[in-house]
Amino acid sequence: MSETASRAGRPTRYIALLRAINVGGRTVKMEKLRELFDWMGFRSVETFIASGNVIFESPARDGASLEKRIEGALQTSLGYEVATFIRTPAEMAAVATHQPFPAAEIALPDAALYVAFLRVAPTDEVAGKLLALRGDLDDLHVLGRELYWLARHKMNESKINNTVLERILGSPATVRNITTVRKLAAKYPSE
Repeated sequence: MSETASRAGRPTRYIALLRAINVGGRTVKMEKLRELFDWMGFRSVETFIASGNVIFESPARDGASLEKRIEGALQTSLGYEVATFIRTPAEMAAVATHQPFPAAEIALPDAALYVAFLRVAPTDEVAGKLLALRGDLDDLHVLGRELYWLARHKMNESKINNTVLERILGSPATVRNITTVRKLAAKYPSE
């Protein structure tokens, strides 16, 4: 039996990156979040860090449909919009290992690397507007559905934030630091 055929009957593991969980005065216990995903019929549900990262299995193969389904259920259950971004473990591994900036720049004392997860890859025009935000303190790199952001200083000193990014994108985004991304990718390295 081929690997494809043997996987056909198995559910796919996904990572849901949720926006607006445990920020801005909206607190959701991870136990409740796991219960909501169980209620939606997902299997092997676990949460990772209290910032809205949920790992689960589903027989569904369409990430965009899963995003809409989860968003609708969370809106109903929590009473507010929770933008959802789905990635497979393989996609998360690719994000974690991509090196958009020299290691020496990332290692600077106040520097930090963040990844903004997007719904779709930005058009060339939108990517150009995002890259126009680059300067001495911030650098940006777009690859597919991710925007890599190197902050060469404390994040609160930046002119870049999620609101600015979303305004240019015309759609929601959620940001994670590279440490969280790498830890998520390491949870399921063989997938």
